Amino acid sequence: MTFTALNIPDVLLIEAKVFSDARGYFMETYKESLFAEHGIRSRFVQDNMSSSVRGTLRGLHYQLSPHAQGKLVRVIQGAVFDVAVDIRRGSPWFGQWVGVELSADNKRSLWIPPGFAHGFCVLSEQAEFAYKVTALYAPDAERGVIWNDKSIDIQWPIAEDELILSEKDKQNPSLQKAEINFQYQK
Repeated sequence: MTFTALNIPDVLLIEAKVFSDARGYFMETYKESLFAEHGIRSRFVQDNMSSSVRGTLRGLHYQLSPHAQGKLVRVIQGAVFDVAVDIRRGSPWFGQWVGVELSADNKRSLWIPPGFAHGFCVLSEQAEFAYKVTALYAPDAERGVIWNDKSIDIQWPIAEDELILSEKDKQNPSLQKAEINFQYQK
C-alpha cells in the first residue's frame, strides 16, 4: 500500500497493491500495523455503506467532539468525487478542501481524520460507497456545512442543476455560521 499526503497533509490517499489474474483480483484494504506506520492509529468502530445515483451529493457532514469521526472511505461500485474540508480552528488549512476521484476501478481509499467535514458526489450512474469510522453515529452531534459555501469554493465536477441533495443538506449553514468545536493540534 502507498500512502500519499494531499494538499492538506493530514488527509491521506491510500492506494492498495492489487494482485490480478484470470480469476479476478485480491487486495488488502486495511492493515492495522501498516496504517499505524503512516500515523493512522485510530480504532474503527463501525462500518457504513451507501448507494446513490448519479448527481447525488452527500455532505458536507461531520460530528462534534467528543463524537468526532475519522473516516476511511472507498467506492466498491461506480465512481465519486470525494471531498474533505478542514474545519479545525487554528489550522493553517482551515476552510480549505481537497478532492479526489474514488472508484471501483482505481481502488483508492481516502483517510479523513476527525476535524474535517466530508462529502461526495456521484459521477457514475450509480455508486456504492463504503467506509469505516472511528466513532459511532451520534445524531445529537451530527452537523454540516453547506455544500456550495463560497468561502470554501469546492469545484464539484457536476453542474449545480444536475445535483440531487437531501432537504437536510440543502439547509446546512455556511462554514462561518457552523457549530465547530475542533482545534488544530500540531
